[in-house]
Amino acid sequence: MRGEDRDTAAMFSYVSPERRVPKDHPLRAIREMVDAALKELSPRFDAMYSRTGRPSIPPEKLLRALLLQVFYTIRSERLLMEQLDYNLLFRWFVGLEMDEAVWDATVFSKNRERLVQAEIAQAFFQEILALAREKKLLSDEHFTVDGTMVEAWAGQKSFKKKGASDSAPARRSWESDR
Repeated sequence: MRGEDRDTAAMFSYVSPERRVPKDHPLRAIREMVDAALKELSPRFDAMYSRTGRPSIPPEKLLRALLLQVFYTIRSERLLMEQLDYNLLFRWFVGLEMDEAVWDATVFSKNRERLVQAEIAQAFFQEILALAREKKLLSDEHFTVDGTMVEAWAGQKSFKKKGASDSAPARRSWESDR
């Protein structure tokens, strides 16, 4: 018997994102280390933020999101926010509820800068490294470099012929030589 193709917009799920992420997923071990590092940094977060005013985006969520951006080579905050909006694994890692709205990319940029200026991001990564050393997850036996060629999304007007002067406009490949 053929099943019905029903609209599922009104359905609810009682399964948590925690249960949907496989027990052996590599991000689970990383999340444990990240949470331990963030717990150590909690007093520094308290000192950075005012006790009054509108609550900001939790810095723990921002730092987890930054890690995902690095791990999955997401090239912009806007694309990161798009991934956070629909990617269940990313929502789980960052700590967003299923119905929780993601923040605007510009707000993310401003808050990220605050973390970098207060040297929290550097302390966070140092704490992660210390935890990894403690668990003997680091090794200096070999060194791997990713030599992947990354394509740039450059505008057509930015292309210049090799050896062309800055004053002469670059000729595009589709322009004919008249």
